Amino acid sequence: MTRTRMILWGAVALGLVAVMVLAFSAGAFRPKAAPADVGGPFSLVDQTGRPVTEKVLNGQWNMVFFGFTYCPDICPGTLQNLIRVKDQLGPAGKDVRIVFVSIDPGRDRPKAIADWLEANGAPAGTLGLTGTQEEVDRAVKAYKAVANKVGEGPDYTMDHSTVVYLMDPRGRFARPLPYSLPDEIVTQVKAAKRGD
Repeated sequence: MTRTRMILWGAVALGLVAVMVLAFSAGAFRPKAAPADVGGPFSLVDQTGRPVTEKVLNGQWNMVFFGFTYCPDICPGTLQNLIRVKDQLGPAGKDVRIVFVSIDPGRDRPKAIADWLEANGAPAGTLGLTGTQEEVDRAVKAYKAVANKVGEGPDYTMDHSTVVYLMDPRGRFARPLPYSLPDEIVTQVKAAKRGD
């Protein structure tokens, strides 16, 4: 190959690389983000014993977390942080609800959940959900959450996810929220509501 042809082919190759770099930076080769496959159908009961489905999430923003009322620290701490979030949101928090889903239906019947929410100062409108083991398992699976029984006898405990799921007013997953950072949750909820 002559020196002229080598220079020509080198220039063509550099040109192709430049086009690819420009196309990539413009997004031409970036895969489209797939919608998050979190959430979906469920059939549970609320803390009054009323049957509900995933449609109960429609019409407002929901901060959903999974836990159990016998939890010694993470679950009450998460609830307290979400209560602080509601307070910090002020008027912007009127359409934001806290939703607690028990992963321990053997002990967490509706009355137990209602008592736990009241004892922890949950604001009016907070929703507590439970159901049969099969119903709870389906909800856990739909949210890609974790729920595992640890130990035997009456003093067993539960391993579970700590993420808080922000669901939009159409019941769709918007983003995960850090359970232990109320100021960051406020920032994230406000951003989601703005569409950022």
